[in-house]
Amino acid sequence: MGAASSNTKSDISSSPNLWVPPWKGLWNGEIQSSSRLSQLWDTGRTIKNKLKPSHQTSPPEEKVAERTLPQCISLFLPEFPLWSPTAQPELKILGCVAKGSLGPVLKVFHGPEQKIFALKVLPKGEVLRRNTLRQCKEEVSIQRQVKHPFIQCLGESWQGQRHLFIMCNYCSYGDLYTLWMSAKHIDEDTIRLFAAELVSVLVYLHNLGIIHRDVKMENILLDERGHLKLSDFGLSRHLPFGECAYTICGTLQYMAPEVLCGGPYSHSADWFSLGVLLFALAAGEFPVASATDHVSMLERVNDATYEVPDTVSRSLSHLIKELLCKLPRQRLRYLHQFKSHIFFRRMTFDPALLQKSPVDLVLKMRKSEVPIQSDFGGFEDFDWDLTQTFEVPCPA
Repeated sequence: MGAASSNTKSDISSSPNLWVPPWKGLWNGEIQSSSRLSQLWDTGRTIKNKLKPSHQTSPPEEKVAERTLPQCISLFLPEFPLWSPTAQPELKILGCVAKGSLGPVLKVFHGPEQKIFALKVLPKGEVLRRNTLRQCKEEVSIQRQVKHPFIQCLGESWQGQRHLFIMCNYCSYGDLYTLWMSAKHIDEDTIRLFAAELVSVLVYLHNLGIIHRDVKMENILLDERGHLKLSDFGLSRHLPFGECAYTICGTLQYMAPEVLCGGPYSHSADWFSLGVLLFALAAGEFPVASATDHVSMLERVNDATYEVPDTVSRSLSHLIKELLCKLPRQRLRYLHQFKSHIFFRRMTFDPALLQKSPVDLVLKMRKSEVPIQSDFGGFEDFDWDLTQTFEVPCPA
C-alpha cells in the first residue's frame, strides 16, 4: 500500500499542475477537527433532509447543489451508508475483544434483536492516512457476497462522523490461536475436522474468485459448538481466474514464497497458509520462525525443508508437505485432490455433515467465556454514546 504523501498545504497550493485527491485535506489531518466535521455533518444532515420528497418545486440549479455531500461522507458510500446520530442503532458496548491494526473490535449488545455482535470500528482519518479506503470497501463488498456455514456472517455496516462501523456475528468461544496456545495437544481427528472445514470454505471462496490472503489461526473463530468461522476479510480481494496479484500483504509466518517476493501470485497462496496452520496444529510450533521483514522471511522460507516431527502420522505429514510446496502450480488446491487424499479417507466435505456433531476438544477446553479486554479507552470518541444504559437486560 502506498505511503501517505508528505506534501504540505503550502506545497500543494504552489503547484497548480499537481493533482490532489478530493480527500487530501482529510488525509492531512482536517478529519481530526471536530468543529469542521460537525459543520460538514450538519450540512450533510441538512442535505439529506432536503432530499426527501416534497410538493414544492425548486429550480434545477438548487437541486444540483443540494445533492452534493461532504467528502468525508461521500468517500465511503455506498458500502458505508450514512447513519445520523439521531438515528443511532441501539447498541451497548460490553467490552473490547481485540485491537486491530486500524481500530478496536468491540463486543456489543444490540437491543432490538437481543443479540450480541462483534463491531469493528475504523477511524476515517486512519483509513485515509494509510490509503486503505479501497480495502475497507472491498472487505464489506466481499462479505456481503459470501454466505457459508464456516464464514463469520456480516451484519450491518455504516459510517458516522469520524468512524466506519462493520458489525459481524459474535463467536463467544474465541479463536483457534487461543485454543492452540491453551491445549497441550490437538489430536489428529480434530485436526482432520478443522482441515476439512477450512478446505470447504477456501474452495467456496476460490470458486467465487475471492482470495483471502490472511488465513491464520487468529482469523479463525470458534462457534458455540466448536466449529470454525473464517473471519477478517480486510485483505481479501476479488481475483478472477487467470489474473494475478502483486501486493505483499498478510502475516509473515503464513505467507507463501510467491507473496513474499512480490508476486505474481493467485489463490494458491491461501493453500500455503493452510499448510503452515496445519503444521503448527500438528507439531505445536511453526515450521519457520518469524522474521522482522518480508525479505528476511523469504530467505527463511526458501531455505526451509519443512520436516514434520515423527509424532505426526504419515498421512498428515504428506498432506502438510503437499500444501507447503514452494511451487504454486504443484501445490494441492482442488477439492477432488483433497477428497482422494489418504488423510481424508472416509471424511466428508459437506458443511452440514461436518457440523453435525460438536467438537469435543473445544467444548472441554471452554470452561468460561474468553476474557474481554477492559483497558480500551476510546469510548468517549464515538459518534454517539454507545455506552448508554438500556431498559432491556444485557446478557452476560
